[in-house]
Amino acid sequence: MAQNETCQWLITYDITDQRRLYRVFKKLKSVGVPVQYSVFLVEASPARVGQLMKELEQLISAKCDDVRGYRLPTKGWKATIGSAILPDDLWIA
Repeated sequence: MAQNETCQWLITYDITDQRRLYRVFKKLKSVGVPVQYSVFLVEASPARVGQLMKELEQLISAKCDDVRGYRLPTKGWKATIGSAILPDDLWIA
């Protein structure tokens, strides 16, 4: 995959301090869609996600907090049970 080709990412976090938690949440809300508590769906290139992680690194405590990014496969398998918070016809650009 090219560094400028966009794909979907799950960005997850576990932040111990309320102030840092709010800052991380606010940053991720500006670039992605919250899909569950502490989980965001972000559509971005690998280069942009790398930059995003550097920005998030400035907002957290590396000793106490955890932020992770997982690239979703293009033709990955998906199953849902129950009421989804995102509509089926949602397109993220």
